[in-house]
Amino acid sequence: MNLVKLPNILLYWISTDYRLLVSVFLTLPLLAVSISSMKIVLIIMAYLIGSIPSGIIVARALGGIDPRSEGSGNIGATNVLRTLGKKAAVLTLVGDVLKGLLPVLLAKALLPAASPAVYLVALAAILGHDFSLFLGFRGGKGVATTVGTLVALSPHLAGLCLLTWLAVVAVTRFSSAGALVTAAISPVYALVLGGGSGLVLFCVAAALLLIVLHRENIKRLANGTEKRMEFKSKA
Repeated sequence: MNLVKLPNILLYWISTDYRLLVSVFLTLPLLAVSISSMKIVLIIMAYLIGSIPSGIIVARALGGIDPRSEGSGNIGATNVLRTLGKKAAVLTLVGDVLKGLLPVLLAKALLPAASPAVYLVALAAILGHDFSLFLGFRGGKGVATTVGTLVALSPHLAGLCLLTWLAVVAVTRFSSAGALVTAAISPVYALVLGGGSGLVLFCVAAALLLIVLHRENIKRLANGTEKRMEFKSKA
């Protein structure tokens, strides 16, 4: 190598590297803003997806009655089962689960690993179902949509919650009792599974929301007037 040219080469490299560093430092704030904006977009999108009233759409598609006018008046799968039958209930259940599952999977794919915003996206999907923009900020009680978020966040936790719900419902025949017991114990499951503080706090928030929305069910369970699960013979 020509030693005379070495200083010039080093100066060029340093200047190029400097420009690269400057470019990186200028880009980082823009990237941060971009990620922050993406979080907001994902949270809003999760709420809007959660707001889609699966039960009402299924009822109209099958030519049935509006579930809000029958049974408990709820748009969730349990009331759809009582009023429209198994087929409508399964379709509603799938729709409600997907409302929680898909936004969280998308957030996990687009946001940095372990981002707290993922849990906010999950909560937004549940809030969309519970307080639907398309139903005047009314909606369901969030059980199936919460399950969908848990499947995306922690499949093992979702499995434990599902087994708990099935066990309680098998014994009591009360869907609400299964939901309440599962919600109450879910933070403990998250802690035991080592899901981290974010998952535990999410479970606490989701459980409190679910319990508040089931307050009328709690009253009926206490005075013995809560309806047990029934299976209509409709297709």
